[in-house]
Amino acid sequence: MKWSIPLGRVWGIPIRMHLTFILLLAWIAWLGWSVDGLRASLWAVALIICLFACVVLHELGHSLVAMRFGAHVRSVTLLPIGGVASMKSIPEKPYQELLVSLAGPSVTLVIAAVLVAVRGGYHALGEQSVFPTNVGELADALVDANLILAVFNLIPAFPMDGGRVLRSLLALFLPFPRATAVAASPIRFRR
Repeated sequence: MKWSIPLGRVWGIPIRMHLTFILLLAWIAWLGWSVDGLRASLWAVALIICLFACVVLHELGHSLVAMRFGAHVRSVTLLPIGGVASMKSIPEKPYQELLVSLAGPSVTLVIAAVLVAVRGGYHALGEQSVFPTNVGELADALVDANLILAVFNLIPAFPMDGGRVLRSLLALFLPFPRATAVAASPIRFRR
């Protein structure tokens, strides 16, 4: 992807950061600074970096399952709106697409579960400040963020993960082009 900086490789997959991600970090740092100075700015940036590390793991979940089915993953790129795994090809069998689509949200849920276990239970954020102020609050914020990301990703809107899950389930019974058309169609409510 143009305008991206290489960060390294994981399992042979190039990890990149789009330059606009730096703008997001600068904006978050400024927000933290405006809330409570340097300390809040650093915790805000730490939260975003940790959150996007979770996004990379989510995308690697998709990528590793896709590679298991013979797909070639070009890269994982971080954008201000999330991550994108760029694949040369994707598995075409419905059950393979289902597993690839569920892999990312599954990783996200595992991250949340591990953080809950490390924290000794679920601690709702409640009345905390806008940004975390210690490691415990950072972990709690990451639990909540990962739970929200998992639910959001599973909304059946194509091309999101949930839309791909829907398409793969439909493709078990419909031709692939028809399954794609149905999954990509907006839901229409009639009176």
